[in-house]
Amino acid sequence: MNTPTILKKIIDRKWQEVAERSASVSIAQLQSQAQGQDACRGFKRALEIKIAAGNAAVISEIKKASPSKGVLRENFIPSDIAKSYEDAGAACLSVLTDVDFFQGSDDYLKQARAACSLPVLRKDFMVDPYQIVEARALGADCILLIVSALEDGQMKELDDCARELGMDVLVEIHDEAEFERALKLPSPLLGINNRNLHTFEVTLDTTFNLLDRIPQDTLLVTESGIMEAKDVQIMRERNVHGFLVGETFMRAEDPGKQLKELFF
Repeated sequence: MNTPTILKKIIDRKWQEVAERSASVSIAQLQSQAQGQDACRGFKRALEIKIAAGNAAVISEIKKASPSKGVLRENFIPSDIAKSYEDAGAACLSVLTDVDFFQGSDDYLKQARAACSLPVLRKDFMVDPYQIVEARALGADCILLIVSALEDGQMKELDDCARELGMDVLVEIHDEAEFERALKLPSPLLGINNRNLHTFEVTLDTTFNLLDRIPQDTLLVTESGIMEAKDVQIMRERNVHGFLVGETFMRAEDPGKQLKELFF
């Protein structure tokens, strides 16, 4: 695998984090907490409903910072942002929980989900089943698997674990080689990240170049680089109706208002 340097650094830290967390809270304890959560809200289904109604299906992200851009939003109140997104027509939420590189928090996910009725993706870097169970214990309805960060066997193990817990799985790819590997999983939710994690360059061509390869039963989500209404228009003209948008909303004074202006 050609894992980008920044991603390798993050993944190395994730293994340390899993060791630290499992030393204080066992996976059995997490499983008990997960069983106490209410049922998953249906992440994929929420996207499908929006698309069936002729609308864009937007996964609106709650993200305080990023490794490449630093702090994106100083006035950061996850519950308020979540309500703003829901009122503006978002289909789902994505909440960054990574602490070291994105200044995220598990509590941000819990606060956001409690403030609305939208399904929530735990946006983090999954390497071990412990994190999958932990995600459900936090209340997550969906998890992210990044193909460039995982071996095939790892991906299957994590995908199986998420499904056993009733969660949906968004599988993220960056190129054709990763696309071929993603096809080995049963997930009908495929994310194409338009950001090159080697160079941090963003181009919507990453999505366009793979469109002819996408199976009909796959729900496609384009990620990163959606900055203006024309970007949305170009995607929808090419039959891409699923979007994950973070930075554009986080930099806006009113994230929900920006969502409406961009999509509705």
